[in-house]
Amino acid sequence: MSKTAKMMMSIATAIIIVMMSKAFILDEAVKGYLVIFFFVGAGLAALRLFINGMIRKMKGKHIGVKVVFFAALLSVGIPFQSWFRTDVLFAMRKAFIFPSITVMAASVVLMTIVYGVIYQRVHVSNLQEEHAA
Repeated sequence: MSKTAKMMMSIATAIIIVMMSKAFILDEAVKGYLVIFFFVGAGLAALRLFINGMIRKMKGKHIGVKVVFFAALLSVGIPFQSWFRTDVLFAMRKAFIFPSITVMAASVVLMTIVYGVIYQRVHVSNLQEEHAA
């Protein structure tokens, strides 16, 4: 893991721990949202890595396959984004938005790095098993 990745992971972890600890220690009403938004960020990180992997696999494919892939991606992504913005974010109290979005963004950064490291380790061990056999 690179030095930059370690630093970003440390900063993201510190942000998450400080914000969630503060909410739970002071028994703030936002604590439930922080937990939910942490897992939303973790899901977005997994989705981001999945989509990037799928885009890499698109090289050399017919243009029709690429168009269908991006059309399907947009047909699911745009309505979800619209729902999340209007029914979740705009329905929250104003005081909850900043901490929730901060935890979500830090979670995306943290979990992207964690998932990437896990993927690399699993991929390398699979390659080593194939070469050993």
